Amino acid sequence: MEVNSYRDLKVWQKAVELSVECYKVTGEMPKSEIYGLTSQMRRASVSVAANIAEGYGRDNTGNLIQFLRMSQGSLKELETHLIIASRIGYLESETVENVLKRCDELGKMLRSFIRTLQSTKQ
Repeated sequence: MEVNSYRDLKVWQKAVELSVECYKVTGEMPKSEIYGLTSQMRRASVSVAANIAEGYGRDNTGNLIQFLRMSQGSLKELETHLIIASRIGYLESETVENVLKRCDELGKMLRSFIRTLQSTKQ
């Protein structure tokens, strides 16, 4: 597969899908959380895809790796928010488990992409 844009990257596509899913599930949360946990979860999920795109746009492998690592951090932040939302009863545990599975898959993709870039950079 030829990559002409960050939009061609499977990891970016999966990150966008995760963000869309997060918007859907946070819509079920109490309206009182719109500026709290809901906002933080949405921001973190969007940040995963946005950092992939920004890193790709820097047109430098070292910068791309740095931004992919920031994506990993945002992903872990999102996972933490999901776990908290589940524990306080804002989201069903089954819903959270499904989203966490997506997070795990995306995390593996990010790690693999970073390792590939590091090996080609040397």
